[in-house]
Amino acid sequence: MELYIIRHGETYWNHEHRIQGRSDVPLNENGRALAGKTGEALEQTPFDVIYSSPLIRAYETANLIRGHRNIQIIRDDRLQEISFGISEGEPLPALTEDPTSPFHYFFDRPELYTAPDGGESLEHICARASDFLKNEIEPREKDFSRVMIVAHAALNKALLCHIMQHGIKDFWSDGRLLNCSAYIFRLENGHYEMLAYGKTFN
Repeated sequence: MELYIIRHGETYWNHEHRIQGRSDVPLNENGRALAGKTGEALEQTPFDVIYSSPLIRAYETANLIRGHRNIQIIRDDRLQEISFGISEGEPLPALTEDPTSPFHYFFDRPELYTAPDGGESLEHICARASDFLKNEIEPREKDFSRVMIVAHAALNKALLCHIMQHGIKDFWSDGRLLNCSAYIFRLENGHYEMLAYGKTFN
């Protein structure tokens, strides 16, 4: 099985550098254009199924990539972005620069990150991402030839924690994915092989 793990297109809050998390922010016009171009580039690449976060920015991206093809899109709550609680909607640069903010460590030393009120820990998002792969994807390795997952920056990194078998300390070790860029893996006999990292299609 080949597994395409794709981040959603750009949103209004992405453009404004605001924290999104579970806030259901739609794509902006650039985000829709990115997703459309990704769909055009992958039009001749067959997929058996697409799994999507239920949040509108990911689900709309999945639909735009699918285009007119008859491919089932399955929304799965385990693919939702990490919750940032009371911090959602706040400007991210100001929080990462503030040494009193939980986000001061989020990207540079994620093992020291503590979730804001109402938020979710990195340990928890990694646990649900691992549950999705272990119970939804890996048992179907022989059933599907190619599967797409459309989700979010932190959620996709949580999937990689399971795939690459690394801990929270290395959560962001290989950088952040651009909107509509992908990790591509081959899953064979329970083992993952990376085929592409941060691939863009536009």
